[in-house]
Amino acid sequence: MQSRLDLTRKQILAFRRRVGGLGERMPQTSESLRRAAWAGLQDSMPRAALLSLHARIEGVEPSTWEDPSLAQLWGPRYNAYVVAKADFALFSLGRFPETAKGRERAERMAELLHSHLRGARKTDREIGRAVGIGNSMRYAATTGTIAIRWEGARAPVVWTVAVPEIDPADACRELARRYLHIFGPATAQGFARWAGISRRSATEAFSSLEGSLLPVRSPLGDEWLLADDEPAVRAAETPEAPARLLPSGDAYFLLDGAQRELLVPREDQRQRLWTPRVWPGALLVDGEIRGTWRRAQHTVRIDTWARLSRGTRDAIETEANSLPLPGLDRPIAVVWST
Repeated sequence: MQSRLDLTRKQILAFRRRVGGLGERMPQTSESLRRAAWAGLQDSMPRAALLSLHARIEGVEPSTWEDPSLAQLWGPRYNAYVVAKADFALFSLGRFPETAKGRERAERMAELLHSHLRGARKTDREIGRAVGIGNSMRYAATTGTIAIRWEGARAPVVWTVAVPEIDPADACRELARRYLHIFGPATAQGFARWAGISRRSATEAFSSLEGSLLPVRSPLGDEWLLADDEPAVRAAETPEAPARLLPSGDAYFLLDGAQRELLVPREDQRQRLWTPRVWPGALLVDGEIRGTWRRAQHTVRIDTWARLSRGTRDAIETEANSLPLPGLDRPIAVVWST
């Protein structure tokens, strides 16, 4: 029987920052864009995916999210996501329901969209009025044949694409591998909640990876890590980025339950980060979440949880002023709430 690897909070979070690209920014290439979107980039808040790219990659501009190597879809939990075009099937067909009822619903919605669109592109509102459906059209996304473009201020544009040439179970297995790499160590139950799939599907995906998983004992209990990631989780510490402004829904804090306690031990601070409504962004300073931030037009408001040095505040202001925000007619103004 394989012995469990004991991991500390410090090791786990350092590993997640390392594999998640939150150390030194990567040069911008199609491959680095794919690596930054390895577990997808949630884009439910306008241009959140763009800011997640900026936190990881050099030279990100307001139009970088439109790079030909990237695509948008209704991904995990039917939220808007930016993913690598090469990985489109994983984030769509990899979530195809395992029940007959769920599959029938997804296929029925896809057939409605295909029959109505016939190769055209229309907004979801136009489709909804014409076909008589609302947000339920998002169920079609799990067939792997629905793509979108959402710019934030307007209704998403929807169109159909060819059926991916991969089996849903194989796509789900690879999606589980992506989840384990970015969010590991983790459990099948956590994967189910993140992807918005059934526990049965998640458990089957983890079981199919059994030969490539390493049992781990973390502060949260017994979990799993990709065996290939053992060297990275054991690696020596590397310099942390002085400051990163992570947008609402960024993968680094897209967590629930006890995983939130691991990242932010204090309950009062967790309540300020994971709010009941729209989450603020997270202020990452030297490897720890030290506060939150929100933006309104050209104003970035920083709410820190403790006093920061002048050098750290300068680093945060430099980061804020580098945000690739579209449509601003004046420089960024940073307002400190503490």
